[in-house]
Amino acid sequence: MSLSTDRDKLQAADKPTLYKKIRLDIERRILTGEWPPGHRIPFEHQLMARYGCSRMTVSKALSELAQGDLIERRRRAGTFVRRPKFLSAVLQIADIRAEITALGRSYGYALTKGSRRVANAADRARLRVRKTGKVIAIACRHSADDVPFAIEDRLIDLDAVPEAATADFAAEPPGSWLLHHVPWTEAEHAISAIVADDETAAALEIAIGAPCLVVERHTWRSARTLTAVRLIYPGESHKLIARFKGS
Repeated sequence: MSLSTDRDKLQAADKPTLYKKIRLDIERRILTGEWPPGHRIPFEHQLMARYGCSRMTVSKALSELAQGDLIERRRRAGTFVRRPKFLSAVLQIADIRAEITALGRSYGYALTKGSRRVANAADRARLRVRKTGKVIAIACRHSADDVPFAIEDRLIDLDAVPEAATADFAAEPPGSWLLHHVPWTEAEHAISAIVADDETAAALEIAIGAPCLVVERHTWRSARTLTAVRLIYPGESHKLIARFKGS
């Protein structure tokens, strides 16, 4: 696909957001594999001609891509696609549906709450963004052999993941959908323990005060938060195992 096919659309964009459109276009080519690791990005003067913009606009777009570790700018040699972190990091985020199936158990899923709304202050704080438009808020439960396995509370930033607006989260778990449709470049896990309150105990069908494992996760793509999720597991039936090798 030639970059010139996008020029007419981008020339009509508002100047303050043109660099974002250039960044997203290049980012899409990288994350979909159209431009594989090692591919040389067109030189700045070529991008200026293709997109009809200034060197400053192109430079700003490339700088954000470099900050997101998607490209590498080499003096005198040019700019090249880096190996996206998600290619190796994706193995570190488990698909609950696949996890339960791998155990030889029957997977079940139920959407308990789902809404689309204008982001409020609490949403922005949770997503760690200063501003955004709309979000999708999801609460659901995963089960194994009809026994509650985990409950999930997720927020998806629709500005960062606009395709989520047409996803059917009543039929497909949001975590599975995101892993298979939205590449990411960085993730963060925070693991803690709580005791079940009334609502959690009822959802997981455990005793009030029973121990629970909590996994809170954020995922980003080029410094933009995609989703924030909180997963709660019954403590007695779930554990995390990590294996390391010394140098």
